[in-house]
Amino acid sequence: MKKIFTILTLFCMACVYGQFLNGEIYIRDKSSLYLNQVYVTNVNEHKSVVANYNGEFHINAKEGDIIRFTSIATERKDLEVTKEMLERSKTFVELQIAYYEIQEVILSSFRPTGNLRRDVAMLKSSEKAFELKKMIGLPEPKGDGTSPDIPVLSFNQGLSFSINSIFDLISGEKKKKERYYQYEKMSKHIKDLQNYYGDDYFIKMKIPKELIPNFLQFVYSSDNITAFLESDNYEAAKIYIEKYLPIYLKRLQNSHLMQVVGTEIK
Repeated sequence: MKKIFTILTLFCMACVYGQFLNGEIYIRDKSSLYLNQVYVTNVNEHKSVVANYNGEFHINAKEGDIIRFTSIATERKDLEVTKEMLERSKTFVELQIAYYEIQEVILSSFRPTGNLRRDVAMLKSSEKAFELKKMIGLPEPKGDGTSPDIPVLSFNQGLSFSINSIFDLISGEKKKKERYYQYEKMSKHIKDLQNYYGDDYFIKMKIPKELIPNFLQFVYSSDNITAFLESDNYEAAKIYIEKYLPIYLKRLQNSHLMQVVGTEIK
């Protein structure tokens, strides 16, 4: 009888503590912000997980627990877990964008003479891409150089349908594939950029070592630096690093992200 009671007690405890909250984070009309890490923390249990590139998360929770969503690009949000949320296959959580002002970049020591070759020679390597684009008036690159997806409708040799494209549009798989591709591309560029400058470069700028990738993700998703990174022109990315550094440090102070990183993250 005693053994049966013990087994029933353990079973009840497993039911209470073995529950999980499954969810998906969404940010209205700002798909690029999904590239920023979103930390999902069970405040009661002091455990954290990182949502994936599609905003999906899976965290141990029970009724009454407080789940906190923290990101450098969004406002912090607390959510109390209910019985209904645990019973759902997925709980959708909307995060609001943390708006920030971008400080104007002023190159006070540079004065164009009108001679393009002489002006370029006067520039530092980190300033060349920014000033050249401004002097010449080059448009921002469009697309990433990859072939476009198969269209839903095609008029080559008559009207035809792409079943895969229709399915993707209906099921949302198209958006998931795009986010996965963008995430994989960003991850590679971020790793290369971090290796190029080294951790000490960012630590001297008061970026904690464990948050260096997070900072570079913030820079990457805030501005169009893909063209520079794809051509291995890492020096051109320096001006954007310096541009977003004060914004990131300010957001870091207000987001409580350091507290989250200090918790156990799976």
